[in-house]
Parts: sequence; structure tokens; C-alpha cells
Amino acid sequence: MNSITLTAPPRLRGIVHVPGDKSISHRAIIFNAVATGSAHITNFLPGADCLSTIACVQALGVEVRREGTEVFVNGVGLRPDADGAGLREPADVLDCGNSGTTLRLLAGLLAGQPLFAVLTGDASLRSRPQRRIVAPLRALGAKLDGRDDGDRVPLSVRGATLKGGAYELPVASAQVKSALLLAALSGEGSLFLTGKIASRDHSERMLQAMGLDLHVRPDQITLHPPDHPMLPYPLSLRVPGDPSSAAFWWVAAAIHPDADLTTAGVCLNPSRTGALDVLRAMGAEIEIKNERIEGSEPVGDVTVRSSQLHGITIGGAIIPRLIDEIPVLAVAAACASGDTLVRDAQELRAKETDRIATVAAGLAAMGVTVEPTADGMGIVGLGRPALRGAAHPSYGDHRLAMAWAIAGLVATGATTIGDPGCADVSYPGFWEALHGLARSGA
Repeated sequence: MNSITLTAPPRLRGIVHVPGDKSISHRAIIFNAVATGSAHITNFLPGADCLSTIACVQALGVEVRREGTEVFVNGVGLRPDADGAGLREPADVLDCGNSGTTLRLLAGLLAGQPLFAVLTGDASLRSRPQRRIVAPLRALGAKLDGRDDGDRVPLSVRGATLKGGAYELPVASAQVKSALLLAALSGEGSLFLTGKIASRDHSERMLQAMGLDLHVRPDQITLHPPDHPMLPYPLSLRVPGDPSSAAFWWVAAAIHPDADLTTAGVCLNPSRTGALDVLRAMGAEIEIKNERIEGSEPVGDVTVRSSQLHGITIGGAIIPRLIDEIPVLAVAAACASGDTLVRDAQELRAKETDRIATVAAGLAAMGVTVEPTADGMGIVGLGRPALRGAAHPSYGDHRLAMAWAIAGLVATGATTIGDPGCADVSYPGFWEALHGLARSGA
């Protein structure tokens, strides 16, 4: 399917079960790969990115079996032994596809393993900067190299004896933090992370649940390498619904003039609920029910109804909690009354596309005045409903394709999205869910 065309439905009603969380799905595979024992993972996200993680882990000698959204992982242990346990040196290049999480977390894990590996990916991943993980891993003693002195893949990793010590994170990045924690599992000393540590904390929660000696304070994360051969323990879990996927439906309900949508069983980890906080601040009507803990993560059912939104400033400490949701939040801002300013989000320029440039261009095509800046954008809200349909290239960026689909739900005229299949990277079944909701409200 080269493109898809949408028109605005009169109503939006329904309950949506979004796919399993992408970040947690990646980590459940990678962390359990080096556990001692077997794990059973349910509600796994079978998107292209997470399937890349499975393929890479299998190439490292780990038995992984998937049946739909169920995955069984037989961990090989963290350290090799005389009986053949431990990760195996891959016979070929590890292809991470479009997944920066796969690349960066595996680079950290493999940095302390006694093997050689080369990590690469598709054209998009090969164009994205990697120095943000290469520099801190090298500071721990890792031997990594690649194009542009390690800033671009292919990236080679030759296992080394890593040291512990203190490292101050210069950017708030869960991928960088997770890469360092994974490297430290095989290190000779304790790791002390300071600086900008406030980002997604799925790795910290999962490693603690697997029995590792990890302590989190507001100003420091401390990890002591395991001294018991059975650690880490395997962790079976149900992956909660992905809030980054649910955010598309939250925005759709808030901006549509006649909507009532519930996303069931969504992860409500505070490091991931920035989009909810922003929508509340903009005036969205939001209700959360059935809150509970599943595994080590808080979960609940989120209902959003038609709302009168107003512009706000989005920046500062909240940005790491919603960086992936900014494209669809920009759609919400375009439908709000008044101006919205997004700042401190320069990381958007290093995503699958330069999301500052591509989001600004897409909104402008729908009649919105947008001023891109070095670290964000200013959006002049039109109020609802005032977007006009347009033809949008997705540039292979899954979050762009879905953001333009949500915009099309409230636009006058037709909205066409190119390469809609790229949504499968993070949300298989998105288009079916969208059409189902639109039909249910007809």
C-alpha cells in the first residue's frame, strides 16, 4: 500500500487495546537473553523494531521463540563458562533495521562481552548520530569504532574489560543510560551515574526485578555488578500497553468535536506520561480508572473525551517524558486556541527524520502557521475544527505517518499519507484500529 486517504468521521467511540510497550518489549528480550533461565513474555510488541531485537539476540546464540505476541526466551547467562553458556560471537553482521534502541542497548551489552560484533541498520539508522553512546562507553573502557570516529554505523564492538566509576550524563536519554547500565553488568567495579538521569526508567525497574543490586536516587543511579553466577534472574512479564501509541488516540479524542475513547491497560510509568500531563495542561478531559501494578510497571485505563484545548509552553524537564509524542502533540497544538511553544527538544532532529522540520512542514501544509527553531517550534493554534486536508509524505517515519492520520480525523477534505506501512515499526494494526473507531462512531 503506497498511500492511504482519510476523511473526518462524525464521531469517535470505542475501547482500544494498544500494542505492548515498545521500550519494555526491547528490554524484556535483551535483559532475559543474559539471564540464567527461561522467561515467558506476553503482550510483546511484534513491530519491526522489536523483531530486529529478537533477530539480533538469536544471532548471538540465544534461543527465542515467538508465537504472535507471546515470546519465550531461554537465557544463556551473563558470563561465558566452560559448558558453553553465555553469548556467542555472531557469524555475521547484526542488522538492527530501523531500531536505534536495538543498536544502542546491544552496543552497551556487547561492550563487556568476550566477543567481536558489528552492528548496522537501514539507511535511516546509518544516518543517525551514535557518539552519544560511543563516548560514554569508551569512557568505561569499551572498544567501539565506526564511521566518523564512531558517530555513524556500521559500529564495531570488540569486547573489553570494562571499569566502573562515575559518569555524568550530558543528555537525558534512556538509551544512553540503559547502554551504560548493560555495559556495567560485566564491569569490574560499580557504576555511578549522575547528571541528566531523569528519563524513562524501564531499565532500572527491570534490572531491579531481576535481582540486581541497583539503587536509584534523584541525583544518582548506582549499579554494582552481580557477584552471583545465577544473576540476573529471568523475568516473565506481561508487557503493558505502549503510552506512546496510546497518545495518538488521546489526541484524537481531545481534538475531535464528538469523541469518547478509552485506551485499556496502558503503562502509566511516570517517566512516560508526559503526553497526558501536557494534554491536561491544555485543558483535555481525561479520566484514569482501574490503576494497578503489572510486573514492575503501573498500568491503568485512560479515557479522553472531546475537549476545548488551549496553547501552552512545552519544555524543560518534561521533554524526555514525551519526546516521541511531540509530533502528535503538535497536531493537538494546531487544533488548540492560542499559541504553543515547544522548546528544549533538539533531540527531535536526530530521530528517524528531523522531526522539527518534517512536523513543521506537515502542519504548514494543513494551514497552520509554524515557526521552527533550533530546539523546537512555535505553533499558532487554529482552534477546532480548522485544519485542511493535505498530502503528507511520511519519509518512512512511523510517528509522522500516524500523527498525520490523527490530523486527518478532524481536517476538512481528504488527507493522504504516503508509505502508511511504516507505522508497523511501532504499531502493527494502527490503520485497522483507526478504521474500526471511525466506523463505530458513524
